[in-house]
Amino acid sequence: MRVKKKAVWFLTLLSLAAVISVYYLSNPVTPFNGLAIFSDNALKDTKISDIASKTGKTTPVTTESHLFEEMRMELQNQRSQLKDTLNKKIGSSQYTAEEKNEAFNQIDAISKNESNEAMLEMLIKTLGYPDAFVKAESDRIRVTVQANELSKAKANEIIYMVKKELDNSGQIVVDFQSETIN
Repeated sequence: MRVKKKAVWFLTLLSLAAVISVYYLSNPVTPFNGLAIFSDNALKDTKISDIASKTGKTTPVTTESHLFEEMRMELQNQRSQLKDTLNKKIGSSQYTAEEKNEAFNQIDAISKNESNEAMLEMLIKTLGYPDAFVKAESDRIRVTVQANELSKAKANEIIYMVKKELDNSGQIVVDFQSETIN
């Protein structure tokens, strides 16, 4: 029984190698020249700037905010350093069982906090905002959304959603960042 499985695998690999070699023999591979993208001939037919200069109109460009990604990365770095410190505390023999248990509970709270923030960001994006950043601290939640302007009604809608999802949310602050880049 064992010999048959090996023979099947061998024949499968052999047929795969044959198919790949036939493919590469029939289609010659051209080397990639990345500099050809930036040559003058490649950009010769581009007329985007001509259209803008003829119409004389410029429109604001909206992009994903890198600010939100930077804030997420900074918060994630801070929390990972805190988790590392707490993990070292748990693994150390210098601390009592109560202190280790407290450190474990803090790590668990940080993980729950991170998942709540990610869930809230996703829910806020479903309201029609391009991006959102949520930072939940012990008694305060700061929500920053990407929008041109934020009305009181929209801010109240976000606050209501946060309070509905998190029972003990505490103080909720809603800010907005402009989505246009000039």
